[in-house]
Amino acid sequence: MNTDSGMTSRVMDLLCAVLQIEPPPPGTDLIGTGLLDSIGFMNLFVAMEKEFGIGVTAADLTPDSFRTVERIAAFVATKQGPAVAEQTPAVAEQDPAVAETVLTDPRTGHERRRIAPGGEREVAAAVAESRAATASWASLAPRDRARRLLRFADLVEERSAEYAEAERAGTGKPAAEAAGEVANCADLLRFYAGAVRAGISPAGGHYLPGRESWVRWEPLGVIGVIVPWNYPLMMAAWRIGPALATGNTVVLKPALTTPDTALLLARDAATALGPGVLLTVPGDRDTGRLLVESDIDAVAFTGSEAGGRDIVSRAGLRRVSLELGGNCPALVLPDAPPDTYEALVRAATYNAGQSCAAPARVITLRENYLETVEGLAKAMADRRAGVHFGPLNNADQAARYDRIVGQSAAGIEHIAPLAPPPGEEGGHWRPGRVLADLPPDDPAVLEEVFAPVLTVQAADGHAEALALANSVPQALAASVWGARTDEVLELAGGLNAGEVWVNCHLEQTAELPHGGRGSSGHGTDMSVLALTEYQRPKTVTVRVGRG
Repeated sequence: MNTDSGMTSRVMDLLCAVLQIEPPPPGTDLIGTGLLDSIGFMNLFVAMEKEFGIGVTAADLTPDSFRTVERIAAFVATKQGPAVAEQTPAVAEQDPAVAETVLTDPRTGHERRRIAPGGEREVAAAVAESRAATASWASLAPRDRARRLLRFADLVEERSAEYAEAERAGTGKPAAEAAGEVANCADLLRFYAGAVRAGISPAGGHYLPGRESWVRWEPLGVIGVIVPWNYPLMMAAWRIGPALATGNTVVLKPALTTPDTALLLARDAATALGPGVLLTVPGDRDTGRLLVESDIDAVAFTGSEAGGRDIVSRAGLRRVSLELGGNCPALVLPDAPPDTYEALVRAATYNAGQSCAAPARVITLRENYLETVEGLAKAMADRRAGVHFGPLNNADQAARYDRIVGQSAAGIEHIAPLAPPPGEEGGHWRPGRVLADLPPDDPAVLEEVFAPVLTVQAADGHAEALALANSVPQALAASVWGARTDEVLELAGGLNAGEVWVNCHLEQTAELPHGGRGSSGHGTDMSVLALTEYQRPKTVTVRVGRG
C-alpha cells in the first residue's frame, strides 16, 4: 500500500501507546497474533477519534481494516478526506447513506468533532453482540458481577479528569458540575454493585399445603438505553447501573450532541465487564428508533414527552421505563426560610436550568407574592451565565428559550446579566429570568422552558396553590417551603409528584427513588426499587409432601 510513511508512523505510535506494546514488525497480523483483541479494538478506535479527528462507526470496525498497522494507516487516511485518500486505496467503505454530523461546542458555537450517526447496520451489529454476551454475563453470581461493576466504577474514578472534560465538551458545564457528575456516576455503579447482592425477593416459605415456594428474579436480556443531552453521563449511570447489576447487557444510545462520555463508558466497560456487556451506538433520533425496533427485550428512555410517546408506539409489548419532562412547582409560604430564594435560584440555574426536576413554577400566597418576586429577582441577579452556570446545550434549545420568553405576556420580568468568558460570546448563553404577573395560560407556565427561568404565580389559599401546582400534565418533582411542619407535610402529601422536597430542591442520592407520573412517565430510577425495572420474577413451587 502506498500510505504516507508519516501517517503509518503516527498510527504505530498510537497503537503502541494504547496497547502498551513494543512496535511490531511491518506487516504483522495484529489480530492473528493476539496483539489486538476486542478490548484493544475498542480502546484503539476511541483513541483514533481523538488523535486524528475522524468519526468511527461500528460499520467501520471490520477486522480487515485493522489487521496491520499499514491497513489502519490507510483507513485513517481514507477517513480524513480526499486529499489524503488519493494516496491509498479505500480499505473499509462507509455506508454512503450515513453522513457525518458536525457537533459544536455549546460554549462557543464552533465545531468540535464530527460523528456518523449509527444506522441499521450499526444498531443490528451492536444488538447482536450484546445478545451474544447475555448468557455469560447473566450466569455470573451476584458477587462476581459486583466485583466487575466495582472495577468499572474504579476506572471511571481513575479517569475522572478525562470523563469530566468529555462531559464539558458536549454540554459546556462548569468544571465543578462536570466533576461532581462523574463522581456521582462512580457512586451509582458502586451502589448497585452492592444492592444487587442484598436480595429483594419475597422470602421463600410454606404458603401452600405440602409445598415450598420461592421467587427467582431473572434479567430481561438486552436493554436499549436512550439518554438525553442534559446529563449525558449521569442519566446513563442511572439506567445502566441497575440494568447491568441485575444481569442484563446494555446497548446505550446517547443524544446526538453528547456522545463523548458514553463512548468512554463503553471503552471502560469492555475492560472491566467484558466484551459486549455495554456497547454504545452514537446517533440521532432515527438511531434511537432503530434501536427500539431491534431485537432488544426492554427500553429505558429519558427525554421528552414526545420522545417517550414515540418509543411506546414502537416498543409494542416489551417493557418500557420512561423518565420525561418536569415543569416542576415550588410552593413558597409566607413563613418560608430566609434562604428560600437563593436556594430556588441555585436549583433553577444548576446545569443552566436543563434539569427535568428543577424548579420552574413558583407558587405563593397573595400575601407573600411581591416579596417572593423581589427575593427571586435579587437572587437571580447574582447568578450569571458564564460564571455560575453554563450555556444551553444546542441551537434548538436556545431557540425554544427565545420563543417561549418572547411569547410570554409577563407583566414583570427580571433579567440577570450575561458574562460569557472571552472568546465564547458565540455560544448558546442565555440569562436567568424571573417572570411574574402572568396569565394562567402563559406559555412560560404551561410549557417546560428547560432553561434558567422561574415563573411566579399567586394563589388565594393552600387549596388553590395545590390546584395550580397540579394543573400541568407533568408530575415529576416539586418542593414546599415553609416553617410549620403540619402545613408543609399536608401540602407535600397533596402534590401530584414522584418526588417532593421540603425546604430544599433538587437534592438526590442513590439510596432514594426518583420517578414521575402522568406525562412525566413511569418507572423508577435509583434506589433498590430500580432493580425491578430490569428484572422479571419467576415463582417456583415444589411439592415436598405426598398430598
